[in-house]
Amino acid sequence: MSRFRLLAGFFFLVLMVPALSAQEKSTIKWKFEKDKVFYQKMVTKTTQKMKVMGQDINQEQNQTFFFSWTPMKQDGDNWELKQKIEGVILNIDIGGTKVQYDSTKESASTSPLSDFFKALIGTEFTITLNTKDMKVVKIGGREEFVKKLVNSNPQMQPLLDKVLNEKAMIEMAEPTFGAIPNTEAIKGDKDKGTWKRSTSLDMGPIGKYDNTYTYTYDGADEKKMDKISVKSELNYTKPVDSNVGGLPFKIESANLKTSSSQGLILFDPVKGRIDRSSMSLKLAGDLTIDIGGQKTKVELEQSQETGVETSDTNPIPAKPK
Repeated sequence: MSRFRLLAGFFFLVLMVPALSAQEKSTIKWKFEKDKVFYQKMVTKTTQKMKVMGQDINQEQNQTFFFSWTPMKQDGDNWELKQKIEGVILNIDIGGTKVQYDSTKESASTSPLSDFFKALIGTEFTITLNTKDMKVVKIGGREEFVKKLVNSNPQMQPLLDKVLNEKAMIEMAEPTFGAIPNTEAIKGDKDKGTWKRSTSLDMGPIGKYDNTYTYTYDGADEKKMDKISVKSELNYTKPVDSNVGGLPFKIESANLKTSSSQGLILFDPVKGRIDRSSMSLKLAGDLTIDIGGQKTKVELEQSQETGVETSDTNPIPAKPK
């Protein structure tokens, strides 16, 4: 019996060697070509369920942003990229009250909201990306961006100055590129099969968001796209100083954490860029807010689904002539 066991073990090892040597691997790395423009369409759906003093308040927001990216020049490990906001579509439903805006369609209607979002269209940023660690080291155009928004709504200047500071703008730009390791990934490998990235977004009087992403290489699909699964762990911290920024309320305490998350990135190794991605994130917890000296507890459940598609042509439909 022992001889048969030994023989079976031998054949098991022989059969395992080809399987181990056939581990899927791919060099997952962004490729930029000077002046070659690419476009991104980012769709986000956010649903909030709040309970305030026993009353249910539900909100749903659907927003679509259209961006163009133009690689401008390379200096060693750094690439300078121009990002332009090409269009915005927004649909908000707060307890049955609906607000809509669509820059891709002709509209004669004007409102404070439409003027605010109209100011976004055509805004350009100059982003310097270090391709060695895929971190944004500098962003230009912030001052002009904030000025546009303030001109459309001057009352928001104290808040915008705090929320859209340079560090926050860099943190918001980084996820576009930061998910990609810019190195070889090996499916199932302890060191090269999984990688992490952490971000910290301080929104001043709104609070701070610390997020840790875990990426796992899952091999290639039938279209030869590299599959990367994503998990996100987000923690929210109440603001250090709620009095700054002109908000009509103060956040006294907060206990918000990720209840579930799931994402997928499909990377095109030929074009050297993310082809499309999706991310689903759910948060749950409670906040205590102070409005005019009265403290109120808010129970919150929030789900957010984000999808990004990349293309060589502008995804905004042409307006009829």
